[in-house]
Amino acid sequence: MEKTEACIVQRDFTVLLEVGHPGFDQARAQLGMYAELVKTPAAFHTYRITALSLWNAAALGWSADQVIASLESVSRWNVPAALIQDIRRIVDQYGKLKLQSDTGQGKMRLVSEDERLLDELSGMKTISAFRMERVDPHELELDGEKRGLLKRELTRLGYPVLDYAGYRNGTSLPFGWQEDTSAHSGQFELRPYQQDAVNAFEGSEGMGGSGLLVLPCGAGKTVIGLAVLERLQCECLILTSNTTSVRQWIEELQNKTTITSEQIGEYSGQKKQVRPVTVATYQILTHRKSKDADFTHIKLLSERQWGLIIYDEVHLLPAPVFRATADIQATRRLGLTATLVREDGCEQDVFSLIGPKLYDMPWKELEQQGWIADVQCQEIRVPFSTELRSNYLEAEVKHQFRIAAENPAKLAVIRKILERHRGLPSLVIGQYLNQLETIAREIDAPLISGTMSQQERVKWFAAFRRGEIKTIVVSKVANFAVDLPDAAVALEISGSFGSRQEEAQRLGRILRPKSGENKAYFYALVSEDSKEQEFALRRQMFLVEQGYEYKIVHEL
Repeated sequence: MEKTEACIVQRDFTVLLEVGHPGFDQARAQLGMYAELVKTPAAFHTYRITALSLWNAAALGWSADQVIASLESVSRWNVPAALIQDIRRIVDQYGKLKLQSDTGQGKMRLVSEDERLLDELSGMKTISAFRMERVDPHELELDGEKRGLLKRELTRLGYPVLDYAGYRNGTSLPFGWQEDTSAHSGQFELRPYQQDAVNAFEGSEGMGGSGLLVLPCGAGKTVIGLAVLERLQCECLILTSNTTSVRQWIEELQNKTTITSEQIGEYSGQKKQVRPVTVATYQILTHRKSKDADFTHIKLLSERQWGLIIYDEVHLLPAPVFRATADIQATRRLGLTATLVREDGCEQDVFSLIGPKLYDMPWKELEQQGWIADVQCQEIRVPFSTELRSNYLEAEVKHQFRIAAENPAKLAVIRKILERHRGLPSLVIGQYLNQLETIAREIDAPLISGTMSQQERVKWFAAFRRGEIKTIVVSKVANFAVDLPDAAVALEISGSFGSRQEEAQRLGRILRPKSGENKAYFYALVSEDSKEQEFALRRQMFLVEQGYEYKIVHEL
């Protein structure tokens, strides 16, 4: 590897990347494969190497030697010997344990070449609770129904399992692709990177298994999910974030495949259809009548002989679904996401129960290839009025963020931005309904929020897509899986504290490729010298890691 010397690699698993160094971009691309960005101050970005980041790298084929060689290529000085030793140990833990099917009815075997490791694990209270039987110095036998819970516990202990126990095929569902009337050949074709993602899920044996495909919003993750299903030709349960997304999946199934409408079911707050391909919301799965009651609809996960379960927007997967997912490890599982970041810290559960990262397409690489828009990001620092500054300083700390977020001076900035981009389809996105209602009224634009009926939302989104209205104001409902392909300007006026995933989703609303110059514009409006400004740095972290730069301006 070409030596860049842009980093300071430290013994405590942190790496400091010098922002102004000529090798910054090259080093950032390397670090993104096996480390996580945790801070983005002006001079140095701070990365942290974690067990999970190393295991995900190992799942993508990185060896300990490759990680170490990469660190040595970006490091200004020698990589600490103790860190090298720890990296080797952690990467080596990936694959030390394997799950294999057993000839016994419903049995599996936990296998390791390291006899002492099995001895050590067998003596642990949390592992002995699985009541595994030692059938060989290198094998422990267990009930197959404990497959998921054991994988989760072993991952927690630092030994992620390679699961070779196999998957059921599910009920067969033969279907093909619809003809693509927009293509000269008449045959629907995947983009090259979409094909690569499908191949990564299939694996070398071509049967598929479980894991995550990580691609930016606007890259066609839905199409990739359909392509995996087309390869497997089986009944499928698709879980996604909201009813709007459910309808979009159903529309894609109907437009791109020969699966009939009668074979597609919607399972949401409005409908409870269980059919060969069923599309459901996470919310319906986690619904229960009281805090202590069982989840009413969780049985949907085992209602039919699903051959594949697709978890759309897997970073939003509610924690209760992990418990049910632990019970369905014999079903192939595909996770689709723009970011592995979870605000609840459950990344290890995603890794152990859905699967490791199998494919990761950098956002900027897709941008360079023209598959997503070239986005210019600006953070606009909006001053307080004298009176509001006084109110802000006198307020309790817990109230200061909202005061800053709802700064009335943002309205004038919104008007200037919309005037600058007059004629371009624009989204004004925010957190607080009172603020959004005021802005929608002042700029004479419709407000779409969670209080609006699904039917009315669909009507406004459709009018926006047709170009009948150029600006819509949207609450958090637009964060997730809303397909607005022509949106070219996004104004973020308030958000969920330091949510990195929310920032990524909001930028994703304008990433679809555009005609002409293929450009889009993302503005984050932040009250100057406030709690909101502090949280903005954290919100932007994931996108900075992807190569986006926020130009900070104080006036337009």
